[in-house]
Amino acid sequence: MEKGFTITYEYGGNLYVNTTNRCNFACEFCLRHNKKSGGSIYNDNLWLVREPTREEILASIESWDLSRYAQLVFCGFGEPSYRIDDICWVIDQLKAKGKKPYTRMDTNGTGSLINGRNIAPDFKDRFDMVSISLNTDSSDKYDALCHPVQEGAYQAMKDFARELTHYVPKVMMTVVDTISQEEIENCRKICEDEIGAVYRVREYIAD
Repeated sequence: MEKGFTITYEYGGNLYVNTTNRCNFACEFCLRHNKKSGGSIYNDNLWLVREPTREEILASIESWDLSRYAQLVFCGFGEPSYRIDDICWVIDQLKAKGKKPYTRMDTNGTGSLINGRNIAPDFKDRFDMVSISLNTDSSDKYDALCHPVQEGAYQAMKDFARELTHYVPKVMMTVVDTISQEEIENCRKICEDEIGAVYRVREYIAD
């Protein structure tokens, strides 16, 4: 991988797509802020010296044999919904060429807030799965844990997740296992009862 300009990379049997460094959060648990000596694939290689063009993203994806991967995952080091228009263009180009793999986005769920419009309909017929970071069970805890730039991010994230269930076959909401067991169970109720999404507790990755 070219240091400073890694657009696509393999991980866990999937092909990941890194489109931006931009993020409207500064989460306490984020790998962006966990740079131990010796480094890792994340902090050494994924910080982009510049954002790739949509054409560069498409070319990088097409340089791999997509049949080898279970999923094509738009995730990377920043919040991918900053590039939602370009990502949709890339997926449409792949579909037009008959190369539509199982497609997923990992997001903090505030893409509509970022873009100033409801982006949920853009996911229809493009994404098979979206994974949204729920993180905790209240807006106060969320703000303290994630430090969002915009006000109302917690409710915006939940509203987006609920809206997305109308457009995407599988919407998953996740928390990291660093929160309390009580919060984990409260988040399960929010996810399953309030939103109608699939729930997952993720293990904290130190580096």
